[in-house]
Amino acid sequence: MPHATHSVTISRPADAVFAFVADGETAKQWRSGVLDIKRASGDGVGARYTQGVKGPMGRRIEADYEVTASEPGKRLEFQTIAGPVRPHGRFDLVPEGDATRLTFTLDVELSGIKKLLMGSSVQKSMDAEVNALEDLKRVLEA
Repeated sequence: MPHATHSVTISRPADAVFAFVADGETAKQWRSGVLDIKRASGDGVGARYTQGVKGPMGRRIEADYEVTASEPGKRLEFQTIAGPVRPHGRFDLVPEGDATRLTFTLDVELSGIKKLLMGSSVQKSMDAEVNALEDLKRVLEA
């Protein structure tokens, strides 16, 4: 099962970091693989976002997702609901004085032919996604 996780400490309060991450439409500011994103419906748990990400040879791949858990200032989870690979994601926030320790984790179940043919490219993509927290840190601390 491909798994990726990365943590950063951001010099911003947890509520501010959470608000930025929870607004999926901010993704283009820090996730270089996002081509387009828009809230389709809802707020908080149940919110759905339509999203296109860069696939092989720059091709747009659907990667729509739904927020599945939300504890403002603490935790945000989502499930990808469109596309060939549908990872589960989680942001965990821990206040550290005036800063926030943010951890982004992605997991996905691959089986059969997908595991054989796509396993390494999925792992590489997930590693890049979680490492984008470095860009998020730069955006929020600017």
